[in-house]
Amino acid sequence: MADKLETPTLDAEGATLLHAISEHGGYAFVSMATLAAEAGDPRAAEAAREMAWEQLHSGPWHSVLPVWRDAYSMACLHVARLHFSNGELSESLRVLDMGLIMGGSLLRKDLDSAVEKVSAVARDSTVSDQSSDRRLVRHELDQAEVLRSLPIKSLSSKIVVKRPALSLEGFLREYFLSGSPVIISDCMAHWPARTKWNDLDYLKRVAGDRTVPVEVGKNYLCSQWKQELITFSQFLARIEANNCSDNPTYLAQHPLFDQISELRKDICVPDYCFAGGGEMRPLNAWFGPAGTVTPLHHDPHHNILAQVVGKKYIRLYSASVSEELYPYTETMLKNSSQVDLDNIDEAQFPKVHDLEFQDCILEEVTWESRGKTQEGVIRCHKPGEYMIHLVKLNQKRIETRYGNL
Repeated sequence: MADKLETPTLDAEGATLLHAISEHGGYAFVSMATLAAEAGDPRAAEAAREMAWEQLHSGPWHSVLPVWRDAYSMACLHVARLHFSNGELSESLRVLDMGLIMGGSLLRKDLDSAVEKVSAVARDSTVSDQSSDRRLVRHELDQAEVLRSLPIKSLSSKIVVKRPALSLEGFLREYFLSGSPVIISDCMAHWPARTKWNDLDYLKRVAGDRTVPVEVGKNYLCSQWKQELITFSQFLARIEANNCSDNPTYLAQHPLFDQISELRKDICVPDYCFAGGGEMRPLNAWFGPAGTVTPLHHDPHHNILAQVVGKKYIRLYSASVSEELYPYTETMLKNSSQVDLDNIDEAQFPKVHDLEFQDCILEEVTWESRGKTQEGVIRCHKPGEYMIHLVKLNQKRIETRYGNL
């Protein structure tokens, strides 16, 4: 095994970065980082990482100085390099992932290249454990089971229209400009993800040792909800053992494809993402077990959602009835409704029961696109449509979402 991770950006920019850190009072960090780089001292490297970590948690994330995010990346590279030279591949990957998730942009290329090298060495030294049936989704539910798992009145009103192989012109003219939702089928037949992402052995092989942020709990509005950092293999183990737990583990709204390039190669960005003429917003992944719920909320931009594995229930309310859905008044939750569609308190929320909505079950190998408002224009400032996501019992799901403004 090559015993060194190459860090060309760090080598070129390290002195300048250390100077900037010292200008913000990080003298102890500079001392430890220098000792780690010059003497290969593992204790100094970990000490530097701890100091940067404390700075990342010194206040709200938006108030953290960018120089401390870059300092954290630097320390992660030092620590990972020492683990790699000792043959500690899993530890090296874990630290590099922490740098990708929590660090700044200056040393991103060094982190990416280091991950690629460590991952390649790890794959070469791992023997795959093949089993007879290692799929995430193994069976279907009947209609009665589906309806029992959904909110009241589901699939009894206006169903979102489905269009096979819709042209870009037709999408823009008939749906995007009017802000109307549509399911576009027959658009993902060429995606490698269609088969690969239902294969547990494949997912573990390309991402098993990678560290990812997950949410634990019914949804982000519950008091027991929390966030954790675990390996992808640990996450998959929880998915397999889910059994509709009250505290499911959910990988949500994470730029997984920026972090794990092997998975990015399994998907294609659809042309529909560029229908509005603007730049594509983040490409994120949602990956969760049966019973995972996203509460009623609206997003600030258009979405295209690709269902890759499993099925998902979606309900959409018009932006014109936002106030009747009783949004929270707190800044952090103002895009979310107080209404729990699984257990509506009609005394507290009397207007909800009679509101019109559209809904559907989104199945794998289809697209679902949702306009921001009924006006549906790119520069519109009105809030988007509310929606809920709810997965059927005993189904797993993986989807990717593209945001475009």
